[in-house]
Amino acid sequence: MSDADLMRSARFRKEREAGWQRLEALVTRAERDGLQRMEFAEARDLAALYRQATTSLAIAREISLDRALLTYLEALTARAYLSVYAPQERLGGLFRKFFTQSAPQAIRRSWLFIAIGFLCMGLGVLAGYFLYLENPAWFHVFMPPELAGGRGPSSTTEALRRVIYDENPASSGLGAFATTLFSHNTRIAIFVFGLGVFLCAPAIVLTFYNGLILGAFYALHVERGLGADLGGWLSIHGVTEISAICIACGGGVKLGAAVLFPGSRTRKHALQHAGKDAAKLAMVAAVMLVAAALLEGFGRQLVQDMTARYVIGWGVGLCWLSWFVFAGRART
Repeated sequence: MSDADLMRSARFRKEREAGWQRLEALVTRAERDGLQRMEFAEARDLAALYRQATTSLAIAREISLDRALLTYLEALTARAYLSVYAPQERLGGLFRKFFTQSAPQAIRRSWLFIAIGFLCMGLGVLAGYFLYLENPAWFHVFMPPELAGGRGPSSTTEALRRVIYDENPASSGLGAFATTLFSHNTRIAIFVFGLGVFLCAPAIVLTFYNGLILGAFYALHVERGLGADLGGWLSIHGVTEISAICIACGGGVKLGAAVLFPGSRTRKHALQHAGKDAAKLAMVAAVMLVAAALLEGFGRQLVQDMTARYVIGWGVGLCWLSWFVFAGRART
């Protein structure tokens, strides 16, 4: 850089440096304390000095001042922009907004895709159920060995009953089975969401397959007269857990539908638009899976009455439904 350029850069900095220093001090305070704690005059000066700094940056770029000055102004204006325009929400406020507005609104906007998830699961359950009743050998086709845990068509009715009502699941293997089932369903939820972008097919197939497993397992117990008993055991955590899978499937299908049917948008923009709600559906599914784990971990051992199991499971399901339907609606 020539001597003339250096002099011009020094003069440019000297004329405006006081404003930049004042802006930097205000930005530092805004980052530390938030705009809510700043006085009105300080917030006003922050906005005004930010505009002046952006003008200085534009001029500095136009007349090609030294690189160090440009780097300083770019960093300062970027910080000031975030302080002025970024949402002024604390972490607690973001969580509160997610649970009271964003999540249930995303669920309602995506109801058709979530219904597709439940439809895929339901069809899988029916298919697995009737195929097993036609030929019990289908049980081993659908059920992974780690989920079966030694149970199958050769198991006695008494052995199956003891598993359902055993107060010490560690000795019967029920605890290991429930943990494996939860891990399996968690993986399915992740896969059906993540793979949905590939034209919906993987999400639909995986959800249907999970239904096949559930249907065959339920048919085994119905055949032995234990259908209602197993339904109660599954209800405690299954209502929440299976709903989480279907919601995750809905998010995946929504991403896939954006790729298949972008409408007036480009596929990239359609995917970005759908991804906003789809990501919220994935977060809702994650919250529900955590809740299902807690319900499964405690309710399965502590509650042995079949009716109580149904009441707890479907009562929790009704709470989820109420949240989805009523939360986040605008008040008149």
